[in-house]
Amino acid sequence: MIGELLLTAGVITLLFVVWQLWLGDLIYGAQRNAVGQELSHTWAQEYVPPRVPVSPSPTPTPTPTTTEPSTAEPVVLPQPADAQVFGILHIPRFGSDYAVPMAGGISRERTLDPIGVGHYPGTSMPGEVGNFAVAAHRTTWGKPFNRLADLHVGDAIVIETPGGWYTYRFRTLEYVHPDAGEVLLPVPQAVTAPAGMRFMTMTSCSPMYAMSERIVGFAVFDSFTPRASGAPLSLTTEAAA
Repeated sequence: MIGELLLTAGVITLLFVVWQLWLGDLIYGAQRNAVGQELSHTWAQEYVPPRVPVSPSPTPTPTPTTTEPSTAEPVVLPQPADAQVFGILHIPRFGSDYAVPMAGGISRERTLDPIGVGHYPGTSMPGEVGNFAVAAHRTTWGKPFNRLADLHVGDAIVIETPGGWYTYRFRTLEYVHPDAGEVLLPVPQAVTAPAGMRFMTMTSCSPMYAMSERIVGFAVFDSFTPRASGAPLSLTTEAAA
């Protein structure tokens, strides 16, 4: 009798582990991407292009669908409130359907578990001079940063907002101790350097299923594409490997 109970308990535990580490992640990941894609569609539908003077030319100006890298000055968003969604993260290398919502704060309860990617409060916003720093799970809850180590130098990392797209380019990957707060500085890991460039820092736990280290991905700003110009080529033409 006791043996049967132990066997049953073992099977239940195994099923729970399978759910947590595989089935649950698949479901949560699909849900995150679906929410992000729906939000992207909503922003596209709600966008109202600026009014332009009527031209006497009989040839209408075509509406762009994709664009070359933009030289437009980035629009800097205000700091989001805790758990307030402000953007969608697209990483073409992770698949054309990868579209994870981004929100303020990095608490598990309010941002990382239910939403996806969290913004470190007080760090720069997309396109702003300084360091735009974010965090996400590498395992469980849809694991948005599960493939962070698969990024290649030059890979596009695109943040979509109601006003347009901010494209960063991946540069390097490092592993640090959990208390290595210098990766969040305006110039990552440069304590005394004044901010002059636009960086992005992505952090997650390492190794897999542990928290003894942090995996950190660094990227540099490439361009801002206003929504009026259409989605950037960094998002529409860079296929996943």
